[in-house]
Parts: sequence; structure tokens; C-alpha cells
Amino acid sequence: MQGTPGRTPMPNTRLLVLFGSQTGTAEDVSERLSREARRRELGCRVQALDSYPVVNLINEPLVIFVCATTGQGEPPDNMKNFWRFIFRRNLPSTSLCRMDFAVLGLGDSSYAKFNFVAKKLHRRLLQLGGSALLPVCLGDDQHELGPDATIDPWLHDLWEKVLGPHPLPLDLGLTPPGIPWPSKFTLKFLQEVPSTCSEELRVAGTDPQGPPSELQPFLAPMVTNQRVTGPSHFQDVRLIEFDITGSGVSFVAGDVVLMQPENTASHVQQFCQVLGLDPDQHFTLQPREPGVSCPARLPQPCSIQRLVSQYLDVASVPRRSFFELLACLSRHELEREKLLEFSSAQGQEELREYCTRPRRTVLEVLCDFPHTAGAIPPDYLLDLIPLIRPRVFSIASSLRALPSRLQVLVAVVRYQTRLKEPRRGLCSNWLASLDPGQGPVRVPLWVRSGGLTFPKTPDTPVIMVGPGTGVAPFRAAIQERVAQGETGNVLFFGCRQRDQDFYWEAEWKELQARGCLTLVTAFSREQEQKVYVQHRLRELGPLVWGLLDLRGAHFYLAGNAKYMPADVSDALTSIFQEEGGLSGPAAAAYLARLQRTLRFQTETWA
Repeated sequence: MQGTPGRTPMPNTRLLVLFGSQTGTAEDVSERLSREARRRELGCRVQALDSYPVVNLINEPLVIFVCATTGQGEPPDNMKNFWRFIFRRNLPSTSLCRMDFAVLGLGDSSYAKFNFVAKKLHRRLLQLGGSALLPVCLGDDQHELGPDATIDPWLHDLWEKVLGPHPLPLDLGLTPPGIPWPSKFTLKFLQEVPSTCSEELRVAGTDPQGPPSELQPFLAPMVTNQRVTGPSHFQDVRLIEFDITGSGVSFVAGDVVLMQPENTASHVQQFCQVLGLDPDQHFTLQPREPGVSCPARLPQPCSIQRLVSQYLDVASVPRRSFFELLACLSRHELEREKLLEFSSAQGQEELREYCTRPRRTVLEVLCDFPHTAGAIPPDYLLDLIPLIRPRVFSIASSLRALPSRLQVLVAVVRYQTRLKEPRRGLCSNWLASLDPGQGPVRVPLWVRSGGLTFPKTPDTPVIMVGPGTGVAPFRAAIQERVAQGETGNVLFFGCRQRDQDFYWEAEWKELQARGCLTLVTAFSREQEQKVYVQHRLRELGPLVWGLLDLRGAHFYLAGNAKYMPADVSDALTSIFQEEGGLSGPAAAAYLARLQRTLRFQTETWA
């Protein structure tokens, strides 16, 4: 028999999902697991790894670990305590002998240590006696279909395994695809606007309880917002400076800043119109099931306008689960039929053509299905639409050179697809729209360690390859090292044209004249044959080899992940063969050793 919507999950089936997430993707996948478990009438808890008492794992029968890999093979911040505990040498080899588990990893194959955390955790759980339901899942951001290309078939196999050793009673089964699962939260609308509304209270950094964080960001005054590309250049790139006086914010070269963006006023208005929501209506949020927490950042009470403006990511590209739930909620025959097709396994190619390839947003999909959108119960808003995640930027300045200031270099993301409206990056366009010259502007931000760490030993040379905006973290490093008297700084910078996108040209040349920097440039569009940073590396092979092999230099690479990292690695391997006399296998081993010892570090993005 089919399951009944709203039936209480089986009390004896305890599925625990633990996630380690840096940017929110692992948390999103964990919530998807929870939704699919509810459809199968399974009790499911979802927790961040560091919020779970790890000693209780010995009593858990079934655990799914969802974990991202950050930087140079590091665990996310919210699983570092768990990571240290689980690798204690004194843990007995039978510690987890009663636990069935599966590990789902999220990573980026452009990094040397692709999904390192997931692979290592899987091996460790086996060492501690756990029984693996499946091989580790290796989601890849670089796949043309994203991590879902690997996650979808893995989850199909997972549920078969879960329901094998933990069968459902005969009178229960999978909730039919056309019936919605219960919403995670309920919105209790208030008849009157509260006289003292907590949503108006925002942390401004006064009397902070510790350094700024996601739950307590610093509202940093924006000092300048300057376009640094030429007027005829195809891309708008901004150098943005913030005043962090009195914030408690501290950082070193290689650290990153996180900012919490907002939706545009026009998108908020359009969203409320298509869903028939009153933006001035206030509500409180209540979990439907015990043990489920409300989003920590969401104020109680809150207005619909603020919920949509600051919390719901209506500009994101929806996942398949969005169409699945939308189909369940639809009562319009033609729209429901199309949504069901998109949410089925057979309709994935059509869904990619409609949604993924043109980067169609949540808001645009809802506008394409107006009858369905207008009938969506407000309780389902947080099930349908992910929360806006903070965006991460490399810090492009040093406190040693610019005390009480923090600078970022932001490429404003705008590009055309076959859709009429250009695609726009939520955070970069929001930042570009802010003009401190028109009045005070404050941006919620906080800082955390980044993926690049620079040598602390004096006189260690560094070779930095940073084409385009990839040069940002190296500007911070060079400022910091020069302030400390370090002169062994070699920068390979690439851009299209020196008069259009040569970031910090005057600053580099002044440092070069002082003997603090060796600058090597590649202007790809200034000659008939394109010249990139990898070509300059090969030309200066003797310098690169001498610094790496004779002086123990560290090598850093930052920029777009598509082709450049592989091209630079190939250039290095050729240098090791030509200048070092190594064979092909020996050159590859030399590069691997540099990566393993963190003398070769990368920070790339899609």
C-alpha cells in the first residue's frame, strides 16, 4: 500500500544525516536526504557535524555523512572538531561496529585533493568497524551537470540499501510522487505588526560577543566602490574598500571575507506578486517536527518582504527536487504534467535544456508556471527555495599596509544566454549597485581562513600565478611580505590588454622599481597569437626551476578553474623535465610532492 501524507515516521527507524559544509551545498544535499527520507516514512535527523555529540555515534544504527572538501584538502569549519576526534589514535577498532554508514562527498576536480575529506572519512569509518552501505560518492562541481550527476544515481542505490536491511512495514511505502510531503515549517501569520519587531534589529558590530560571524556579522561601512576596468572593457570589475574600525575583524594573506547579499527590490516585488503574498504581512516560523530548528539567521517575527529580500535565494538555479515539490503542489493540469516530466528521471535532458543550461532562476520558473505559483502554500516557501548563502571573496589587502581597511576585487557577473534577460550574479551585482557617494552603505561581513597559506619562514621565495581577478589574494600576500621585508616575490599576472584590465599596474611597477617584486605579464589580446601565463612560465623556466629546487620556493595559483590550472601544471611538468632533467614520471612525482607538502597550492573557482 502507498504511504499516507503526514503519517508519523517509524519510531524504530533512525536515520541520521551529519554534514560538514563550508558554503552551504553539503547542507542543501543533507536537507534533500531528509525530504526523501520523509517521503519513505523514515525518521530522519539532520545536524552539522560539530553540533552532534560525536561520542553518541556508537549508538547510531544508520548514518549518512555529507561532507565538502575545502582548500588544500581541509575539512569545513563546522566539522573540524569532529575531524580531530574521529582520527584519535586511541579509538578502538570496534568503536562503530554496530553502525551502517555511507559517505557523500562534495568537491572540485580542479583541485589536487579532490574530495579528500570524503575519501579519508570513508576509510576511517571502516577502520573503526563501521559497515559501508555503498562506495563513497564523489560529487564534482566541474561536471557539466554539477554534483547531481553523481549524487542522483548514488541516492537511488542508497535508498535500495537502506530499505533492504531496514524494511518498511507492509502497510507503508513510498509516498506517491504526486502527493506533497509535509512542509518542514509552518508560517503563523500575525494579525498586527508587532510594536517592537526583532526584524528591525541588526547587528552593527557594537559590543560584539567575539569576532564577527555568520550569526553576528559586522555591518562594515563601504568606503569606495571603484570600477578598475576600462570603459570599453567587456567586464565590470570593482575594487571595493570597507572600513573595519572597531569590528574585531582580523586577517592575514590568504584569508577570505564572506558577505551576505540581498535580492533586488524588483525581484522581491515580482516574487510576491506571482505568489500572491502580502510583503507587509508578518509571521513567526514554527518547526513541524520536534528536533528541527528554525534557520538561525531568520528573525522572529519577520515580514514577508524581509524573508524574500534577505533570505530566499530566488535568483538561484533550482535543483530537481524543486520541480518535484512544485509538481506535487500544482493543481493546474497542464502545468502539473510538465512539472512532473521535469522531475522524472526520464525528463532530465529536457530539464537541463529548460533550466540548467540557460541558468533559469527560481523566480523565472515560478513566472513560467503562474497557476502553480499562485497556489503555493506559504508553509512550503523554505522547502522550495534555498536560503541565500554568503558569498566568499579573497581579501585583496593586508592590514600591515592598510590598517582598519579591507579590500576586495569583484568581477560583476553578467552574461547572456538564450534567455532574454542577461544572467546576473546575485552578490556581485548587489555590491556593484551600492554607492557610498550617495549616502552611508553598510555590508554584513565576516572573515575566515582561506585555502592559501604563505610561508612563515623568512627568506622563502614565493611564485604566484594570478591571471585576472585571481591576482587578488596575491596582492594581499605581496603587501604583507613587503611590509615584513621579504623581497623574494615573483608574480605572473595575465589579462587581455594592459590599458583595460591591468589591475594595480602602478603599484606593481613601484614595487618592482624598489626591488621588492619580480613582475611577469601576459597580455593575451595584444598580439595575433594569444599569450597566457603558462607561456610566460615556460619562457622563464630556469628562474622557476631555480627558485623551486634550489631555494625551496612555494608556488601558488589562483583563478578560473576551467583550463588554466591544468595548463599551468603542464607547464611546470615541462620545466621540471627541461630544466631539471627529470623523466616524465619523475616530473609528475616532483609536482605531486610539491602539492603534498603544500609548496604548491591552488585556489580556483568555476
